[in-house]
Amino acid sequence: MKNKRLIFFFIGFDFLVMISVLGWFIWFREQPADATTATAIATPSGVFNAERALNDVKTQVDFGPRVPDSPAHQQVIEYIQLQLKNAGWTGTLLQQQINGHTAYNILATRSSTDPAILLGAHYDSRIYADNDPVATNQTQAVPGANDGASGVAVLLEIARSLPLESVPTALLFIDIEDNGRIPGWDWIQGSKVFAADTKLQPKAVVILDMIGDADLNIYMEKNSDSGITKQIWKTARTLGYQTAFIPEYKYQVLDDQMPFIERGFRSVDIIDLDYPYWHTIQDTTDKVSASSLQKVGDTMLAWIRNYGPCLKAQNCGTP
Repeated sequence: MKNKRLIFFFIGFDFLVMISVLGWFIWFREQPADATTATAIATPSGVFNAERALNDVKTQVDFGPRVPDSPAHQQVIEYIQLQLKNAGWTGTLLQQQINGHTAYNILATRSSTDPAILLGAHYDSRIYADNDPVATNQTQAVPGANDGASGVAVLLEIARSLPLESVPTALLFIDIEDNGRIPGWDWIQGSKVFAADTKLQPKAVVILDMIGDADLNIYMEKNSDSGITKQIWKTARTLGYQTAFIPEYKYQVLDDQMPFIERGFRSVDIIDLDYPYWHTIQDTTDKVSASSLQKVGDTMLAWIRNYGPCLKAQNCGTP
Protein backbone atom coordinates (compact mmCIF):
# COMPACT_ATOMS: atom_id res chain seq x y z
CA MET A 1 0.00 0.00 0.00
CA LYS A 2 2.89 2.29 0.80
CA ASN A 3 4.43 1.59 -2.63
CA LYS A 4 1.14 2.40 -4.38
CA ARG A 5 0.90 5.72 -2.55
CA LEU A 6 4.46 6.47 -3.62
CA ILE A 7 3.64 5.61 -7.26
CA PHE A 8 0.54 7.81 -7.14
CA PHE A 9 2.63 10.58 -5.62
CA PHE A 10 5.15 10.54 -8.47
CA ILE A 11 2.41 10.31 -11.08
CA GLY A 12 0.63 13.25 -9.45
CA PHE A 13 3.86 15.21 -9.23
CA ASP A 14 4.67 14.58 -12.90
CA PHE A 15 1.18 15.69 -13.86
CA LEU A 16 1.53 18.93 -11.90
CA VAL A 17 4.91 19.60 -13.51
CA MET A 18 3.45 18.99 -16.96
CA ILE A 19 0.53 21.34 -16.26
CA SER A 20 2.89 23.99 -14.91
CA VAL A 21 5.18 23.80 -17.95
CA LEU A 22 2.21 23.94 -20.31
CA GLY A 23 0.81 26.94 -18.48
CA TRP A 24 4.16 28.73 -18.58
CA PHE A 25 4.47 28.05 -22.32
CA ILE A 26 0.99 29.48 -22.98
CA TRP A 27 1.76 32.52 -20.80
CA PHE A 28 5.10 33.06 -22.57
CA ARG A 29 3.55 32.91 -26.03
CA GLU A 30 0.98 35.53 -25.06
CA GLN A 31 3.49 38.07 -23.71
CA PRO A 32 4.57 41.03 -25.87
CA ALA A 33 8.06 40.94 -27.33
CA ASP A 34 10.74 42.48 -25.16
CA ALA A 35 11.83 46.05 -25.72
CA THR A 36 14.66 45.06 -28.03
CA THR A 37 12.39 43.03 -30.29
CA ALA A 38 9.58 45.58 -30.17
CA THR A 39 11.86 48.33 -31.45
CA ALA A 40 13.66 46.22 -34.05
CA ILE A 41 14.47 48.23 -37.16
CA ALA A 42 12.58 47.23 -40.28
CA THR A 43 14.65 46.82 -43.43
CA PRO A 44 14.26 50.04 -45.47
CA SER A 45 12.01 49.41 -48.45
CA GLY A 46 13.28 52.12 -50.77
CA VAL A 47 9.70 53.41 -51.01
CA PHE A 48 9.02 56.96 -49.83
CA ASN A 49 5.87 57.20 -47.66
CA ALA A 50 4.51 60.72 -48.19
CA GLU A 51 1.68 60.39 -45.68
CA ARG A 52 4.17 59.53 -42.97
CA ALA A 53 6.27 62.51 -44.01
CA LEU A 54 3.21 64.76 -43.88
CA ASN A 55 2.60 63.55 -40.33
CA ASP A 56 6.19 64.61 -39.52
CA VAL A 57 5.28 68.11 -40.76
CA LYS A 58 2.16 68.18 -38.61
CA THR A 59 4.03 67.00 -35.52
CA GLN A 60 6.65 69.72 -35.87
CA VAL A 61 4.07 72.45 -36.37
CA ASP A 62 2.05 71.18 -33.41
CA PHE A 63 5.08 71.79 -31.19
CA GLY A 64 4.73 75.48 -32.07
CA PRO A 65 7.23 77.78 -33.84
CA ARG A 66 10.71 76.25 -33.45
CA VAL A 67 12.43 79.57 -32.77
CA PRO A 68 15.84 79.30 -31.09
CA ASP A 69 15.87 78.50 -27.37
CA SER A 70 12.10 77.91 -27.18
CA PRO A 71 10.41 74.77 -25.75
CA ALA A 72 9.25 73.89 -29.27
CA HIS A 73 12.86 74.13 -30.48
CA GLN A 74 13.93 71.60 -27.84
CA GLN A 75 10.98 69.35 -28.64
CA VAL A 76 11.82 69.17 -32.32
CA ILE A 77 15.44 68.30 -31.52
CA GLU A 78 14.23 65.40 -29.39
CA TYR A 79 11.71 64.34 -32.04
CA ILE A 80 14.30 64.29 -34.82
CA GLN A 81 16.71 62.26 -32.69
CA LEU A 82 13.99 59.76 -31.73
CA GLN A 83 12.85 59.27 -35.33
CA LEU A 84 16.44 58.75 -36.45
CA LYS A 85 17.05 56.21 -33.69
CA ASN A 86 13.89 54.31 -34.61
CA ALA A 87 15.05 54.21 -38.23
CA GLY A 88 18.47 52.80 -37.31
CA TRP A 89 20.51 56.01 -37.61
CA THR A 90 22.75 57.75 -35.09
CA GLY A 91 21.80 61.40 -34.61
CA THR A 92 24.69 63.34 -33.09
CA LEU A 93 23.79 66.70 -31.55
CA LEU A 94 26.50 69.26 -32.35
CA GLN A 95 26.56 72.36 -30.17
CA GLN A 96 28.48 74.87 -32.27
CA GLN A 97 29.08 78.50 -31.34
CA ILE A 98 28.65 81.30 -33.85
CA ASN A 99 28.15 85.04 -33.37
CA GLY A 100 27.12 84.68 -29.73
CA HIS A 101 24.58 81.91 -30.43
CA THR A 102 24.64 78.14 -30.14
CA ALA A 103 23.64 76.21 -33.25
CA TYR A 104 22.25 72.80 -32.36
CA ASN A 105 22.95 71.00 -35.62
CA ILE A 106 22.08 67.29 -35.80
CA LEU A 107 24.27 65.05 -37.96
CA ALA A 108 22.74 61.67 -38.76
CA THR A 109 24.81 58.72 -39.98
CA ARG A 110 24.12 55.02 -40.46
CA SER A 111 27.68 53.72 -40.75
CA SER A 112 31.22 54.74 -39.92
CA THR A 113 32.05 55.16 -43.62
CA ASP A 114 32.64 58.73 -44.75
CA PRO A 115 29.47 59.82 -46.61
CA ALA A 116 29.53 60.38 -50.36
CA ILE A 117 26.30 62.40 -50.11
CA LEU A 118 25.09 64.88 -47.50
CA LEU A 119 21.42 65.93 -47.47
CA GLY A 120 20.44 68.92 -45.34
CA ALA A 121 17.38 70.86 -44.20
CA HIS A 122 16.90 73.54 -41.54
CA TYR A 123 14.50 72.85 -38.67
CA ASP A 124 14.31 76.25 -36.98
CA SER A 125 11.53 78.71 -37.79
CA ARG A 126 11.61 82.50 -38.06
CA ILE A 127 11.19 84.66 -34.97
CA TYR A 128 9.04 87.29 -36.73
CA ALA A 129 6.48 86.92 -39.53
CA ASP A 130 7.68 90.17 -41.08
CA ASN A 131 6.27 89.35 -44.54
CA ASP A 132 2.74 89.02 -43.23
CA PRO A 133 0.35 91.45 -44.96
CA VAL A 134 -1.31 92.22 -41.60
CA ALA A 135 0.92 94.56 -39.62
CA THR A 136 -0.20 93.24 -36.22
CA ASN A 137 0.91 89.74 -37.24
CA GLN A 138 4.45 90.78 -38.03
CA THR A 139 5.64 90.47 -34.44
CA GLN A 140 4.42 86.85 -34.22
CA ALA A 141 6.60 83.83 -34.92
CA VAL A 142 6.25 81.88 -38.18
CA PRO A 143 4.65 78.42 -37.79
CA GLY A 144 7.14 77.13 -40.37
CA ALA A 145 5.21 74.25 -41.94
CA ASN A 146 6.71 74.60 -45.41
CA ASP A 147 9.65 76.81 -44.43
CA GLY A 148 11.53 74.30 -42.32
CA ALA A 149 9.25 71.41 -41.41
CA SER A 150 8.76 70.13 -44.97
CA GLY A 151 12.48 69.64 -45.62
CA VAL A 152 12.96 67.97 -42.24
CA ALA A 153 10.04 65.64 -42.97
CA VAL A 154 11.56 64.52 -46.27
CA LEU A 155 14.91 63.86 -44.59
CA LEU A 156 13.25 61.81 -41.84
CA GLU A 157 11.35 59.71 -44.36
CA ILE A 158 14.53 59.20 -46.38
CA ALA A 159 16.13 57.94 -43.17
CA ARG A 160 13.33 55.37 -42.89
CA SER A 161 13.34 54.32 -46.55
CA LEU A 162 16.88 54.64 -47.95
CA PRO A 163 18.06 51.10 -48.83
CA LEU A 164 20.95 49.78 -46.77
CA GLU A 165 23.01 49.07 -49.89
CA SER A 166 22.93 52.75 -50.94
CA VAL A 167 26.17 54.71 -51.09
CA PRO A 168 27.04 56.12 -47.65
CA THR A 169 24.75 59.09 -47.02
CA ALA A 170 24.54 61.50 -44.09
CA LEU A 171 21.66 63.77 -43.09
CA LEU A 172 22.12 67.22 -41.56
CA PHE A 173 19.33 68.94 -39.63
CA ILE A 174 20.39 72.57 -39.54
CA ASP A 175 19.73 75.14 -36.81
CA ILE A 176 19.48 78.99 -36.86
CA GLU A 177 19.09 79.37 -40.61
CA ASP A 178 16.08 81.63 -40.86
CA ASN A 179 16.56 84.78 -38.78
CA GLY A 180 18.45 87.26 -40.91
CA ARG A 181 17.46 90.95 -40.86
CA ILE A 182 16.73 90.68 -37.13
CA PRO A 183 19.02 92.53 -34.68
CA GLY A 184 21.57 90.13 -33.19
CA TRP A 185 20.87 87.41 -35.76
CA ASP A 186 21.87 86.53 -39.31
CA TRP A 187 21.00 84.05 -42.06
CA ILE A 188 22.45 80.51 -42.49
CA GLN A 189 24.34 80.46 -39.20
CA GLY A 190 24.03 76.73 -38.49
CA SER A 191 25.25 75.64 -41.91
CA LYS A 192 28.03 78.21 -41.82
CA VAL A 193 29.55 76.89 -38.60
CA PHE A 194 29.03 73.26 -39.63
CA ALA A 195 30.70 73.72 -43.03
CA ALA A 196 33.62 75.52 -41.39
CA ASP A 197 34.19 72.80 -38.76
CA THR A 198 33.32 69.54 -40.52
CA LYS A 199 35.90 66.89 -41.36
CA LEU A 200 33.49 65.22 -43.76
CA GLN A 201 34.27 65.31 -47.47
CA PRO A 202 30.98 64.52 -49.25
CA LYS A 203 31.05 64.55 -53.03
CA ALA A 204 27.60 66.22 -53.13
CA VAL A 205 25.64 68.36 -50.67
CA VAL A 206 21.93 68.89 -51.35
CA ILE A 207 19.77 71.27 -49.31
CA LEU A 208 15.98 70.86 -49.19
CA ASP A 209 14.05 74.00 -48.24
CA MET A 210 10.37 74.90 -48.72
CA ILE A 211 9.60 71.82 -50.81
CA GLY A 212 6.09 70.99 -49.52
CA ASP A 213 4.01 73.70 -51.20
CA ALA A 214 0.87 72.19 -52.76
CA ASP A 215 1.62 74.25 -55.89
CA LEU A 216 5.18 73.02 -56.24
CA ASN A 217 7.47 74.99 -58.57
CA ILE A 218 11.14 74.19 -58.04
CA TYR A 219 13.40 76.07 -60.44
CA MET A 220 17.11 75.48 -60.87
CA GLU A 221 19.02 77.72 -58.48
CA LYS A 222 21.77 79.88 -59.98
CA ASN A 223 24.40 79.49 -57.22
CA SER A 224 24.14 75.69 -57.20
CA ASP A 225 26.53 73.21 -58.79
CA SER A 226 25.30 72.85 -62.37
CA GLY A 227 26.31 69.22 -62.86
CA ILE A 228 24.49 67.91 -59.80
CA THR A 229 21.55 70.19 -60.57
CA LYS A 230 21.21 68.57 -64.00
CA GLN A 231 21.41 65.10 -62.48
CA ILE A 232 18.56 65.84 -60.08
CA TRP A 233 16.32 67.53 -62.64
CA LYS A 234 16.93 64.70 -65.12
CA THR A 235 15.97 62.21 -62.41
CA ALA A 236 12.75 64.12 -61.70
CA ARG A 237 11.91 64.14 -65.41
CA THR A 238 12.33 60.37 -65.71
CA LEU A 239 9.87 60.00 -62.80
CA GLY A 240 7.32 62.25 -64.55
CA TYR A 241 7.83 65.17 -62.15
CA GLN A 242 8.98 67.77 -64.69
CA THR A 243 6.12 70.14 -63.82
CA ALA A 244 7.42 70.31 -60.23
CA PHE A 245 11.15 70.37 -61.10
CA ILE A 246 11.18 73.05 -63.78
CA PRO A 247 14.38 72.90 -65.90
CA GLU A 248 14.92 76.64 -65.96
CA TYR A 249 17.00 79.03 -63.84
CA LYS A 250 14.98 81.68 -62.03
CA TYR A 251 16.45 82.62 -58.62
CA GLN A 252 19.85 83.20 -57.04
CA VAL A 253 19.35 82.24 -53.41
CA LEU A 254 21.31 82.79 -50.21
CA ASP A 255 20.52 79.54 -48.45
CA ASP A 256 22.30 76.71 -46.64
CA GLN A 257 24.02 75.60 -49.83
CA MET A 258 26.24 78.71 -49.81
CA PRO A 259 28.57 77.92 -46.86
CA PHE A 260 29.32 74.56 -48.50
CA ILE A 261 29.95 76.13 -51.90
CA GLU A 262 32.28 78.68 -50.28
CA ARG A 263 34.22 75.79 -48.71
CA GLY A 264 34.66 74.08 -52.07
CA PHE A 265 31.89 71.49 -51.87
CA ARG A 266 29.61 70.74 -54.80
CA SER A 267 26.25 71.84 -53.42
CA VAL A 268 22.69 72.33 -54.68
CA ASP A 269 19.72 74.18 -53.22
CA ILE A 270 16.31 72.62 -53.93
CA ILE A 271 13.84 75.35 -53.01
CA ASP A 272 10.44 76.65 -54.14
CA LEU A 273 10.51 80.42 -53.64
CA ASP A 274 7.12 80.93 -55.32
CA TYR A 275 5.38 80.41 -51.98
CA PRO A 276 2.92 83.17 -51.03
CA TYR A 277 2.97 82.33 -47.29
CA TRP A 278 6.72 82.71 -46.84
CA HIS A 279 7.53 84.36 -43.49
CA THR A 280 3.85 84.85 -42.61
CA ILE A 281 1.69 83.29 -39.92
CA GLN A 282 -0.17 81.47 -42.72
CA ASP A 283 2.74 79.06 -43.26
CA THR A 284 0.70 76.25 -41.71
CA THR A 285 0.29 72.51 -42.26
CA ASP A 286 -2.72 72.88 -44.55
CA LYS A 287 -0.45 74.59 -47.11
CA VAL A 288 1.74 71.47 -47.37
CA SER A 289 0.88 68.63 -49.75
CA ALA A 290 1.74 64.95 -49.43
CA SER A 291 1.96 64.89 -53.22
CA SER A 292 4.73 67.50 -53.20
CA LEU A 293 6.63 65.67 -50.47
CA GLN A 294 6.28 62.49 -52.55
CA LYS A 295 7.79 64.10 -55.64
CA VAL A 296 10.80 65.42 -53.77
CA GLY A 297 11.30 62.24 -51.74
CA ASP A 298 11.04 59.98 -54.79
CA THR A 299 13.44 62.18 -56.72
CA MET A 300 16.06 62.17 -53.98
CA LEU A 301 15.90 58.40 -53.48
CA ALA A 302 16.18 57.79 -57.23
CA TRP A 303 19.03 60.30 -57.58
CA ILE A 304 20.99 58.61 -54.78
CA ARG A 305 20.38 55.21 -56.39
CA ASN A 306 21.29 56.31 -59.93
CA TYR A 307 24.11 58.78 -59.30
CA GLY A 308 25.42 57.88 -55.85
CA PRO A 309 27.95 55.29 -57.08
CA CYS A 310 29.47 57.54 -59.76
CA LEU A 311 29.49 60.52 -57.38
CA LYS A 312 31.41 58.42 -54.87
CA ALA A 313 33.86 57.38 -57.61
CA GLN A 314 33.85 60.94 -59.04
CA ASN A 315 33.27 59.69 -62.58
CA CYS A 316 29.67 60.70 -63.37
CA GLY A 317 30.52 62.63 -66.51
CA THR A 318 27.93 64.92 -68.13
CA PRO A 319 24.27 64.23 -67.15
